[in-house]
Parts: sequence; structure tokens; C-alpha cells
Amino acid sequence: MKFGVSTFITDEGIRPAPLGTALEERGFDSLFIAEHSHIPVSRRTPYPGGGELPDMYYRTLDPFVALSVVAAVTRRLLPATGIALVPQRDPITTAKEVASLDVVSDGRVIFGVGVGWNREEMTNHGTDPATRGRLTDERLLAMRELWTAEKAEFHGEFVDFDPVYAWPKPVQRPHPPIYVGGGEGAFRRVAALGDAWLANSVPPEQLGPQIERLRTTAGRDVPVTVYAVPDDPEQIEGYIRLGVERVLFYLRTVPEPETTAQLDRLAQVASRFR
Repeated sequence: MKFGVSTFITDEGIRPAPLGTALEERGFDSLFIAEHSHIPVSRRTPYPGGGELPDMYYRTLDPFVALSVVAAVTRRLLPATGIALVPQRDPITTAKEVASLDVVSDGRVIFGVGVGWNREEMTNHGTDPATRGRLTDERLLAMRELWTAEKAEFHGEFVDFDPVYAWPKPVQRPHPPIYVGGGEGAFRRVAALGDAWLANSVPPEQLGPQIERLRTTAGRDVPVTVYAVPDDPEQIEGYIRLGVERVLFYLRTVPEPETTAQLDRLAQVASRFR
């Protein structure tokens, strides 16, 4: 099983370059970073984790800027979005950002995607929360067309463009792997558009039955990466028994000295299972 890290990169925590270097030095395989373009001052949507919205949600760096810096100072670490909020993103611009990052990283990108939870945030982008699932599916299909076709064209309910040239094309063929985040409601999207399922902090005893239901929906085995896993050896052993491809330890967003101390501890836990 592979070990990566999931975190929020903000203006108050460790910078992307030293974080990338520290992760690669300690043998982690990937870095998945969260995205929020902004947080509306007036918000009725409850935070899924319960209670007040944590400070780091307000201060995230643009994921593609941050991951480009990470890619520039590493050689093996996989830069990944975890997750990119597709309903809030123009598909032509996003396709170029993903492809550009794949080029500058020599083909290391993982494109983690999701539909989001903050209804006021997506409304500010002109997205109707009620149709964000269909919108996400169309935008992903349009991006696949932009990545793979010399003359890309798409005509749908939400996305519509006549033939266009769109370069660069990604290094990875046919395109960077798409990791679909979300619960069981996302299984159809995983089956139709995903290369893997990005499960959000689901404990092993719940994850096992979910993986079986995902296989039934998809009609195939689907690789699973678990986001925001605690450094609990017993839980990690449970994920290994389930055949999970990767776990992502949750890294708190703090300044560099505290971050490196966290990473030292997490690397020690991971080393027991390598």
C-alpha cells in the first residue's frame, strides 16, 4: 500500500516548496491538497465536519499554483488535487491547468475532483447547487475531449463549444488519472468517468461494504485512496486487508517546524508497513 498526505496549503502554514521537499525526503508518494476559491461571509450550508468552519478553509492557495511549486522541487512525488471543485471551474481553463501541471511535472499529476458542499460558494460561481452533479459530469467529459482530441468539440446541456485547438496535451495518456471524491452518491461518476475512488476518511469497517457496492456499480475493480486517515496502525492494517491502494495521512496546517515534526511521526508510522 502507498502512503501520501492530504492537507490544506494556506498563507499561514508551511510553504509549498519546503512541504514538497519534506514529503519526498520522507518517502511519501503523493500530496493531495484541498481547494476553496473563497468562503462567503453569510453561509447557511452547514460544515460537514460539524461545528464552526476551520480557519484553513478561508485561506487556501490556488491548488495549481501551489502544486506547480511542489512539482518544481520534487522528482517522484505525485502532485494531486484533493479535491478540485469542478462545478466552480471553467472546463477549458481547468483542462489547460491540469495539462500544464502534467507537463511541468513530467507526467505525475493526479486530478482529484468533487462536486463540493458549500452551496453559497458555488452559487457565487453561477452554479445551481441542484444541478452541480450533472454539471460536473459534463465538464469532466469536456476536459477529456480537450486533453485527447486535436480538434476538441463539445455540445451539452451546460458546456458548449465548437471545434477548438487546446494545448498542451497531458504527458500521461490518455490523460491524468481522475480520482472521484464523494460518498456512495458519487459511485456512478466513478464508474463512468473515474480511474479511482477518493473516499473521505471512511473507517475500514464501513469502507469494506462500500467497496463491494462500488464494484457492483462499476462492474470492475476500482482502486481506492482514502483521504484524511489518522495515524492509527490498527486502522491502517484494516485498509491493507481491504486492498486499499493508498492512504493519505491528514496533515494539520501549521508553520514549517511543526509540520516537519508531524511528518517525522507520520513517516515512522508508514515505515512499519512498507
